Amino acid sequence: MSAYALLLIAHLFAAFVFVGTVFFEVLVLERVRRHVPARAMRAVEIGIGRRARQLMPWVVAVLYASGAGMAWRYRDALAHPLAGSFGLLLTIKIALALSVLGHFLFAMRLRGRGRLVAGTFRRIHLSLFCHMAGIVLLAKAMFHLGW
Repeated sequence: MSAYALLLIAHLFAAFVFVGTVFFEVLVLERVRRHVPARAMRAVEIGIGRRARQLMPWVVAVLYASGAGMAWRYRDALAHPLAGSFGLLLTIKIALALSVLGHFLFAMRLRGRGRLVAGTFRRIHLSLFCHMAGIVLLAKAMFHLGW
C-alpha cells in the first residue's frame, strides 16, 4: 500500500471522528437538551467534554498531519490555484480547514482560561458545523467538478 493511501485512510478516519463529533453535538445533543433536565444535561456535557479533551487533540493531530502529507502530492496545483478548478477548490478546502483549526485552538484557549461559556461553545460548534459541511462538499467536488 502506498504512503498516500495510508495518509488517506488516516485522514478519512480522523475526519470521520472529528466531523461526526461536531455533527452529533450540533444536530443531536442540542435537540436533546430540550427534553432532558438541566442537571442531567450538565452531567452529560461534562462527560462528553472530558472524553473529547482526551481524544480530540490526537484526532486533530492525525487529521492535519495526514492532510498536510496528502496536500504535498498536489503541490503543483496549490502553487497555481487559479489555473484550474481542482487547485482552486483544494485551496478553499485548505483555507476552511485552517479556519477549523483556528476555531479548535480558540476554544481550547478559552477553556484553559475558564472562559468557554455555553453560548460561545454553541456558536463555535455551529460555525465548525458549517465549515465542515463545506469541507466535505469540496472534498467530493474537487474530483467531480471542472471548468
